[in-house]
Amino acid sequence: MAENNNSSAESNGENLEINSEIGNSSDSNAAVNENDVAIEAITRKFQDSLTAAGKKHKFWETQPVGQFKDLGDTSLPEGPIELPTPVSEVKQEPYNLPSLYEWTTCDIDSEETCAEVYSLLTNNYVEDDENMFRFNYSKEFLRWALRPPGYFKSWHIGVRVKVSKKLVAFITGIPARIRVGDVVVTKAEINFLCVHKKLRSKRLAPVMIKEVTRRVHLENIWQAAYTAGVVLPTPIATCQYWHRSLNPKKLIDVGFSRLGARMTMSRTIKLYKLPESTVTPGFRKMELRDVPAVTRLLRDYLRQFIVAPDFDQDDVEHWLLPTENVVDSYLVESPETHEITDFCSFYTLPSSILGNQNHSILKAAYSYYNVSTKTPLLQLMNDALIVAKQRDYDVFNALDIMHNESFLKELKYGPGDGQLHYYLYNYRVKHALKPSELGLVLL
Repeated sequence: MAENNNSSAESNGENLEINSEIGNSSDSNAAVNENDVAIEAITRKFQDSLTAAGKKHKFWETQPVGQFKDLGDTSLPEGPIELPTPVSEVKQEPYNLPSLYEWTTCDIDSEETCAEVYSLLTNNYVEDDENMFRFNYSKEFLRWALRPPGYFKSWHIGVRVKVSKKLVAFITGIPARIRVGDVVVTKAEINFLCVHKKLRSKRLAPVMIKEVTRRVHLENIWQAAYTAGVVLPTPIATCQYWHRSLNPKKLIDVGFSRLGARMTMSRTIKLYKLPESTVTPGFRKMELRDVPAVTRLLRDYLRQFIVAPDFDQDDVEHWLLPTENVVDSYLVESPETHEITDFCSFYTLPSSILGNQNHSILKAAYSYYNVSTKTPLLQLMNDALIVAKQRDYDVFNALDIMHNESFLKELKYGPGDGQLHYYLYNYRVKHALKPSELGLVLL
């Protein structure tokens, strides 16, 4: 779940917009060291500011999540915070909405419903702090994101106005097997919480979170994972987005980035220029026949991280097999042995450019899962930049998770101005993770 940077579910209502972060490119210093001390510093500072303002996280303090007051208490056990109850005891009826509104299950297979969801998100979803960019999820992306193996239609939840039937709010969950340490647990990944801008005083977000939680519990699933651009109780990790300019002139023209000190536009374009073609022998697009080899490669790689998905072949086929304008995956096949040795991927998430006469869409690639065993990661990711540039992407974004930090500066990424916080619901980890200990990407 990702919130707009300026609000939270229990302060000014309904901007609890979920799962990603738009961050402008910045010349600021890199992120703080993400360890227990850093997480504690961030959360203590945030708590102090809330206390000074007379505010508390009233909603989140009622939920089974790590609490700020427990920071540093190593006596608390790792694992579930609350034990499951029998499914028969889970509330069977939906939570009550304000009288003018009603629940609806959004059939994302329906062209009409998918168009409604697309319209709601396009006009009301996550914006940057300066209100210059807003995520623009395509219908194809939404179907990819919301229909993984074993998904539940009942977890795609909308709120309509009773009289007009207009869709005014949305929240989703999908099932995912996530490993924490040595324990694999089926969790819900919660995403796309969005409330129409005109309804953000109606306090819909907390009841929507409770309703998706109820429906998750009905499937005997008791944990969840989400991300947010704001600090809530309590992050398991705090990461930073980095941005690599592919079309620097456009990025500067629209205000995403700015000319560096003592830099001209022509020098900036030259600085970010990439080779015309990839350099790694055997670098090619992933195909269906590659799914078993990519699954083995990815499972082996992800074992080294404390929190990571537990992907099987069905998951890899769904999440990583290339889909036009949604997800792209490339691999290295040894010209001699035909062994698959390396893999890289990115997903496509454009943003609408607000209030610019010359440009309406910022085409962004987001680093997804990358595995290097023979080809140096730096070279592999440079090839990923080259194919993204060939296909007219404007910017390539990456979090400083997994081994990404090893290539960010050398490949001329710059740190963004926002942080992304990872959370687990009803699951406690003893120590906050460094980004390099995190092997999970949430869309």
